[in-house]
Amino acid sequence: MNSDVAAREVAREQAYVDTVYAQMEKAAASAQQLAQEGLERGRIGNEGGLVERDAMVFQAARRMATLDAAHEGLVFGRLDLRTELDAPPRYIGRIGLRDDAYDTLLIDWRAPAAAVFYQATQHDPQGVVRRRILRSKGVKVLGVEDDLLDAEAETDLPIVGEGALLAQLSRARDRSMHSIVATIQAEQDKAIRAPQKGVVSISGGPGTGKTVVALHRAAYLLYGDRRRYERGGVLVVGPSGVFMRYIERVLPSLGETAVALRSLGEVVDGLRATRREEPSVAEVKGSAAMAEVLRRLARQAVPDAPTEFRVFYRDDNLVLGRRELAQIRRQLLGMGHRNRSTTKVASTLIDALWRRVRSERARERTKEDFVEEMRGRDDFLAFASAWWPVLDAPTVLGWLRDPELLARVGEGVLDDEAVRVLSKSWGSTDPGVEAPALSVDDVPLVDELRYLLGDPPIVNTGSVDDEWLSAADSSLVEVTTASEREYAGHRSWTPPTNRVEDDGFAHVLVDEAQDLTPMQWRMVGRRGRTATWTIVGDAAQSSWPVPEEARRARAEALGDKQVHDFHLSTNYRNSSEIYDFAAAYAERVGLDADLPDAVRSTGVPPLELAVDDLETAVHEQLADLAGSLEGTVGVVVPAARLGEVRRWLASWPEFAGESGSPDSRIVVLPGLDTKGLEFDGIVVVQPQEIEDEASTGRATLYVVYTRATQRMVTLTAR
Repeated sequence: MNSDVAAREVAREQAYVDTVYAQMEKAAASAQQLAQEGLERGRIGNEGGLVERDAMVFQAARRMATLDAAHEGLVFGRLDLRTELDAPPRYIGRIGLRDDAYDTLLIDWRAPAAAVFYQATQHDPQGVVRRRILRSKGVKVLGVEDDLLDAEAETDLPIVGEGALLAQLSRARDRSMHSIVATIQAEQDKAIRAPQKGVVSISGGPGTGKTVVALHRAAYLLYGDRRRYERGGVLVVGPSGVFMRYIERVLPSLGETAVALRSLGEVVDGLRATRREEPSVAEVKGSAAMAEVLRRLARQAVPDAPTEFRVFYRDDNLVLGRRELAQIRRQLLGMGHRNRSTTKVASTLIDALWRRVRSERARERTKEDFVEEMRGRDDFLAFASAWWPVLDAPTVLGWLRDPELLARVGEGVLDDEAVRVLSKSWGSTDPGVEAPALSVDDVPLVDELRYLLGDPPIVNTGSVDDEWLSAADSSLVEVTTASEREYAGHRSWTPPTNRVEDDGFAHVLVDEAQDLTPMQWRMVGRRGRTATWTIVGDAAQSSWPVPEEARRARAEALGDKQVHDFHLSTNYRNSSEIYDFAAAYAERVGLDADLPDAVRSTGVPPLELAVDDLETAVHEQLADLAGSLEGTVGVVVPAARLGEVRRWLASWPEFAGESGSPDSRIVVLPGLDTKGLEFDGIVVVQPQEIEDEASTGRATLYVVYTRATQRMVTLTAR
């Protein structure tokens, strides 16, 4: 195909794309007009006008957001069908659009009419003669790539380019994942369009597109049942903040913005943890045994709470001592979640005190008189508040900084070494010693305690009979009767931003699922009890050392939902030279790796160097890769060397501007943080140290070796 024909085809497609963009501008103007009309309705001043305003403005804002997100590469595909060769072709895009006569200009890629764009092959063309990919930047068509699928069809359609997929694979990477909406392959499309109900499990080796396929599935589900999934929400869970920033542009580029993207340290509303524990600590905190430790912890007496209450009542000295209070605590815990029992504290304590009334003078009064007097006593209310406060989960987790309490609740569940490791990670209880910030592995423990403690009840403070609540905490938010409005907890407690009953989502997508600990599965499982699921993973890349324990936790999280399994078998990321190197390493160290077929070759094998000076060698190799590659370059180091290598980068003038910049072409990161990422080039520093960091270090190093698309260098100090 000569260049004149290619230029002519690009010009023809540009004319059509111009028409589509012009129509999109009309749609945007219409949405803006709708928003303005909504604001005008709100000026009516009555309730109906305000409701109409909110609905119109919301719908207009959503439409404008969709149009804005889809602007880049709006039109990317064209189908010429055997049965429609004399009819206009079908154009496929990120959203659907109609012209002023309501004829279809652009078919949404998720619509049934677009499915053949992805499912047709040369072996099964499904009526497609030519499939065309439009490569664009902004509104400008840069080129086209054609696949002739039905060579027997009588047609004079020109065929341009060398194939859309290989053209896409060879482009340079940046710091964000991009959609593959134009180049989805048939095996990927099956997973994207799988049945809505139950669980879709997507497995496959490195570079097979598991993550991006799962994200396209989320967009597909939103398109098919928008009411359900927008109302219930879609939660996407990934391994790290680095990974979440990498994927955050994919769904908006597909026309979807109603999705919550959270790393494992951000799953719980109101918490954001980025610090990672040492492997020995993470192994204990992530183990299923911690669920029993926390169950015991949630039933413990509040540290430093009063252990006795005395009151003089009409010749009787009434005492609740340590034993009596322990019995009352067990009674309250038997009523349900601890915080829910706060409305029963006053009455339960008063009942126990009334049973100790013995004197004739006291018995002259009724129990109702006694109840009224106790509820009016400041010393009684102060005792109740201190003895049974409303508890928040981070505070209760902080109790485990006491080594004696930790040993007591861990007895028979944790061995001595596990107790020592935990105690060291949480730090000393000495006054003036600040508790460490929550780690990623602490967040599931906090969530476990949230459910064990329960939400505080809701107090109705509008009742006329609320005088006794003057010392109560406004965070208690529900009481059904006046007699239940007995106690409202500790003033210093700040209510959470959400309640546990609000945690559920309509769909949960878990990426790098093989790395989730049992406690993380429990945390994520609570968000998806009634949800549909998409689970993505590769067992050979797992950083969790007890896979059977994690499998049990995963099964418990999913319940009896039907599982649909999809396996991806083609590596689109790595050159064959790089993946052969990674596969040979996996075989050498005994990993049971899923080895997909790499479809692309660069002719450049990985470079292995033993060097005398690591700093000089990193500088030289980084300069070479950054100068010869257009896209991103990763420097992967042992966690213990992270700060050192980042300081090197900041000290080199030509790379100083790259240090710490979120848009930098160059990034320095530890092995675990490479999960799900890809770079044009990678420098792996001290690979043996990465392997030796944890019991699962071999799997981590295998992951590192599969991140580069074009070039890889390993550096080992002599």
